[in-house]
Parts: sequence; structure tokens; C-alpha cells
Amino acid sequence: MSEKQPKQKNTALIFADILAARISRRQALKGLGLGGSALMLAGCGIPGGNNVAGKNDVAAGSLTFKELPHGLDPHLAVAQGYNAQVLLSWGDPLFSDVPEFDPYAQTPDRQSKQFGYNNDFIGFVPLPLGSDHSDQGLLVVNHEYTRPSMMYPGSPGRHQLDKEKSLNDMMAHGLSVVEIRKKADGQWQPVLDSAYNRRITPLTEMQMTGPAAGSSRLITSDSPDGVRTLGTYGNCAGGVTPWGTILTGEENVDFYFAGDFTDSGEQENYQRFGMKTEHRGSWSRHFERWDMRQTPAEPLHVGWVVEIDPFDPQSVPKKRTVLGRYKHEGAYVFINHDGHVVAYSGDDEQFEYLYKFISKGKYQQDNRRANMDLLDDGTLYCARFSDDGTLTWLPMVFGQGPLTTENGFNSQGDVLLDCRKAADLLAATPMDRPEDVEVNPANGQVYVMLTNNSRRTAAQTDGPNPRAKNRDGQILELIPPDGDHSAERFSWEMFLIAGRKGAPGTQYHPDISENGWLANPDNCAFDKLGNLWIATDGAEQHQVADGIWACEVEGERRALTKRFLRTPVGAELCGPFFTPDSENLFCSVQHPGDKSSFEKPTTRWPDYDPNMPPRPSVVVITKDGGGRVGS
Repeated sequence: MSEKQPKQKNTALIFADILAARISRRQALKGLGLGGSALMLAGCGIPGGNNVAGKNDVAAGSLTFKELPHGLDPHLAVAQGYNAQVLLSWGDPLFSDVPEFDPYAQTPDRQSKQFGYNNDFIGFVPLPLGSDHSDQGLLVVNHEYTRPSMMYPGSPGRHQLDKEKSLNDMMAHGLSVVEIRKKADGQWQPVLDSAYNRRITPLTEMQMTGPAAGSSRLITSDSPDGVRTLGTYGNCAGGVTPWGTILTGEENVDFYFAGDFTDSGEQENYQRFGMKTEHRGSWSRHFERWDMRQTPAEPLHVGWVVEIDPFDPQSVPKKRTVLGRYKHEGAYVFINHDGHVVAYSGDDEQFEYLYKFISKGKYQQDNRRANMDLLDDGTLYCARFSDDGTLTWLPMVFGQGPLTTENGFNSQGDVLLDCRKAADLLAATPMDRPEDVEVNPANGQVYVMLTNNSRRTAAQTDGPNPRAKNRDGQILELIPPDGDHSAERFSWEMFLIAGRKGAPGTQYHPDISENGWLANPDNCAFDKLGNLWIATDGAEQHQVADGIWACEVEGERRALTKRFLRTPVGAELCGPFFTPDSENLFCSVQHPGDKSSFEKPTTRWPDYDPNMPPRPSVVVITKDGGGRVGS
């Protein structure tokens, strides 16, 4: 992966000095009343979220659950007094005419009507749209990738699948849209044959929109106009818009391609994206669409944010090119106080960048149709951090600064197709794998999950990325001035630096328990009181399970993380998402038993059936007897 040369670190400015300066500055800002966002619209970033607390309503001591101990075993565990219901698992039918899941008899047709594999992002949109109902809605779930060795008898490698199994594998990708309801006994259930139920796969017809749509660089046999396109895959995190659509981010799409691309005209772009000539999967062996020798432009059709209308199963999903092409972890949408739409996203790779988009048009609360194309026109920015606690958002506009024909850009579409190169030239700050980026609707501040960066050297460290060989990650807090997310200059704080308690370089609340430390923050969510819920991916390097930790973001308990949930061995926890009343927490348990085998898995969660492999599943967490999760 090519990258701009790092600025040499001033060795006199060691991490302790930076941290002391940050804490001192934070205290000064608080004293002046400038430490947070002032002009917030409670719940404006979440459909049905009008029960979200305002900044002054964030309750101290609101996380009173008994902390769950660390551990690593074949089971899912949740804090005492809570129930974890398995709601949907890989292979569960979405329609009544589909046979029950049988891992020994899977077909592409069956899988195309079943819940997909490796669920990641979860979005819940209440029914009816615009309500704050928390007992009925549409669940939209990403299916990021597959693990054939855990799916098929004989544990084949992903490059060993025949054409039929490859097509079945393909149908396990994409997204599932499922109507769900809460029964009188408090249990949730999917509604089979709901008019809303839908599988979206790599073969679903889609449309490119925005500045890159119609580019000659996008023309293929499936897309003779550079507008029509097919499918989505590699879907990691996402977002739910205030107008009730779903955003899904395409991330590690390079693994699906193979073939010599030296004559494609896109060699620099593809090398930067991680494309390889050798096969790393089976699709490129059996389908010319993923063979770059035969279809050299196809890789440019992925790496985007896709917008889906879950309320219209016949709608054509849109790839919103104005948000840029890179390895999107997700896209979180927030309505600024002036009505403009702001979308934050991270490029989930080591030394890649953080981005912000601001729409040209304004959100109209009572006019859904007027909002449906707000993500087609506006300005994309990349982030440059300074060690003095400031952050500058750099506009990525063709013809401005270095984004000119002299540097290989001939249009705004080219800037977006070559987003990483453009951010390099603008001298954005290379980050430690920026993953989920979300706005806390209670205080209007932005929280950035940075997972790790083992390749960072001591000479490459800086304020927001303070550790060399960073295995454990950190969380940043971005503060827009006066709550204005359209501002080009923010301030930033270090919220916590993850890793085993007491390890050099970690930063937690001083009262953290032996079970409160975490590693590799990945996804996050906020409850209606503004508490931060952190999902992790990588804690098993410390011989403890991944899971969820929760903490307050203000006051005496700021960043005092407490473990709430533990995944089965081999699994990571993805996509936490609350219902509007915060009494139901949906979570994705991805790849349980990972790196074992179909015949001898390290866990058989959630079925514990000797004839069944472990199955990635969505669980819903509720409090025994009802009430807010976390209380």
C-alpha cells in the first residue's frame, strides 16, 4: 500500500507531554463553557429518536449494571439481570416457502432467501416510519464476508469452492431486510413473508449516482453507461438516515478480485486498494466479473457507500459516489443545526483517513421524498489533526489546491474515484484504522473508534495516534465549535487509549476495574442518555473475549468503562444498535469459532447441536422485567 511519507516526530514532544497538555486544555475549555456542543437538536440524527436526552439531561451514574468478568469460553455471556435472545442466525428462512436451514444441503436459491452469513452492521427503523415505536420495525443487517471452512463439510478454503458453492457463497453476502416484532412475552420474532423482507446480494441491480456516475472509467459489459451496476459485498458498518434509509459501507472488496491489472489503466489505484493478481477467493475463478484481466473496470464499482430504502423492496439501491471510494467502515448521518446533512466515515486500513461530507441541500423533516437524494450533492472533506488539539477539515474539490489535472485528476468524479490519493496530496493525517465514527445525539460530539496499527513506528506517532506498534487502539472525541458540524475547524480530545489495564501508554479512568479494560474498539452506539457503548474486535490477543463495554462521556465517570457482554470464543461483536427507548440492544455476533473448522469448531454456539456448525447470529439484549439497558 502506497502512502505519503510520515512527518518526523519531534522527540521532545513525548506522549506524556501531549496528554498533559490535552487534559489541561480540556479543563480550560470546560471552565469557559466551550467544551461541548451548545445548539443541539435532541435526536435529530436518529429516526424515531426523539426520546434522546439533550446535553443537560445526561444522567450521572446511569450505568448501574453489575459488571461482567473477563473470560473466554464457547458461550455468550451478558451482565447479571439481562437476557440475550438469539433473534436471527445464518440460514434462517425469511420466507415460509424456504426449507429450514440444513448446512449439508445448501443451494444458491435457498441461501438467497435465508439470512446471510457473518452479520455485521445492524440498523433498526421503527414501524411506522417516523414513529418512536420500540416493539416493531425493520431490521437491516450487513453480511460482510464468508468463511467457507466454517460453512461446508470438509472445511474447504475460500479458493477451493466449485462454481455452485461459489454462487451459494455469493448469496450469503450483502444484506438482509427483515420485519421484526416484539411479542407480549417480551421475545422478539421475525415476520416471515413480510412485504418488507428482502435479500440484497452481489447480483442485485443498483445505480451509481453523484459526480462519478457515468465516468468512462466505470464502463463494463454490465455497465455500458457507467451508471447501472450490480450488487454490494464486503459490507462492514453503516448508518440509518433520519429519513429512514440505510447506508452500508463497502470495505474489504479487494479479496474478491484476481488477475493481471497492469494494463487496466488503474494500476496505482488498485495497488493502493490492495488488489492482487493471485486468487484469494473463488469468485474470480468462476465469474469473469471478478477477473481483472477480463473486466478491468469492475473494482471501481465497489468501495462506496450504498443507500437502500428498506420500505420499498422494489427500489434500486444507490451507490453515493459523492461520499468517496475507499474502504468504508460505515457512514453516520447527522442533521446540523442549519439543516445541512453531515456524514462521517472512516477508511478502515492502517494509515488511512477520516472523512466528513456536508450536503448542498437541506433536510426537510416532513418531506421524505425531498431528502432521498441529499447524499448526491455536497462537499467531501478529509481530516488533518494537529497536536495542539485542533482539527482542520480539508475540502476535496477538483481544481482546488493539488487536486488538478497536473496530478491526474480531470473531474470531481476522478477525485472521488481516487479519494485516497487526493487525501494524500492534501496532507490529511494517516490514522490507526479509523472504524466507526458516530455523533453522540446527547452532546453533539463525534466519537472515532481507532482499532490498531501495528505498522506505526515511533517516528510516525502524533497526537491522535500516540503509540508505535499500536496493537490495541484508541478512541477520539471531536468537538465542533458551538455544535456546528459544518465548521472546517474542530477541536479534539483523547477519550481513552485501549489495552490491558496498567500497560504502558494506556489511558482510562483511574477507577477502572480489572474487567473494565478493553482492546481494539471497532463499533459503537449511544443509548438515549448519551452513554457510549463500545464493541471490540481483537481482544482475544489478550486471552479474553471480545464484547461490549459501556461508559459515560461526561462528569466524574467519564471513560470509566465497564464490561457488559462477552462473545463466544472466536467471535467479534459488531453493529450494536438501540431501539428508541433504549430497552432493546441489538448486537451482531460475527464468526463464532473462527479459525477452527466445520467438523471440529471451538464452539457450536448458538445451537450447540453436534450436527450444526457455529452460526453467526443477531442477538437482542433486554433487561429482566423490562427497563433501560444499562440501568
